[in-house]
Amino acid sequence: MIRSMTGYGSATVTRESGTVTVEARSVNSRGLKVVVKAPPGGERWEGDLRALAESRARRGRLDLFVRVESMPDAGSTTLDEARVREVLAACARLRDDFGVSGEPDMASLLRVGGIFRKAGGEGTEFEPDPNDVKQAAADALELLVEMRDREGARLEVDLRGRLAGIRSAVDGAETLAPERLERERRRLRDAVDGLTGKGLDEDRLMREIALIADRWEISEELVRARSHVEAFEEFLEAPADEPVGRRLGFLVQELQREVNTLGAKANDPRISRLVVEAKNEIERLREQVENVE
Repeated sequence: MIRSMTGYGSATVTRESGTVTVEARSVNSRGLKVVVKAPPGGERWEGDLRALAESRARRGRLDLFVRVESMPDAGSTTLDEARVREVLAACARLRDDFGVSGEPDMASLLRVGGIFRKAGGEGTEFEPDPNDVKQAAADALELLVEMRDREGARLEVDLRGRLAGIRSAVDGAETLAPERLERERRRLRDAVDGLTGKGLDEDRLMREIALIADRWEISEELVRARSHVEAFEEFLEAPADEPVGRRLGFLVQELQREVNTLGAKANDPRISRLVVEAKNEIERLREQVENVE
């Protein structure tokens, strides 16, 4: 089963004094690149997080975002009486000076905001345990890998469909190929008859057809194309943790080479149409393989 290089995961570890959240995102890349983005002081976690990410992925750009948040101090909130008096005085002015009707109530005061404050400031800064940071990262990476597996399964379905289209085009070309020589035999005989009024010597005709057959021979291209398709399918069966994207990319190049040669030797509009269909499928393969790990 193949694995995509695109994925996302997020996990949070919560403690009494704060939380640590790690987001993991990955996109396609030629190799493996891990980038850790943490708040000031978080450099001390970078080595462990990088090693953790490298143990879960072989290819792709993988970004880890670490966010640390402190919990508000419990029991430290007090009523700001001066602020309440200011708000009530402002309400009285609205009523007396501007004729606004109504009286302030609890709901309206709470909507104003600023009537509560922390008795001791903002509290102490939360310092997460390194093990909690690693746990959040491990959980986020687990979710990321699960998403990459799901994306890989969808990719595999599409790739197998493209391979079936290529195989169908190759089979069709093999079926049509012998008809070209028979058609060329008739064309040569008719051309000579039309020019000379005499039939073409059969031995001479056979020699000409043999030369043409050698130039139009496509059996080797057909065999190699089928071999590449089979190898591609075998790589699709590889374990999910085995990166096969580069090898699939190589096979796409080789398939393109064989189909191009097949087109050059086609000399038949029906085979040429099959070659165009195969090239379209190969181009779709190329696009999809770029995202395979």
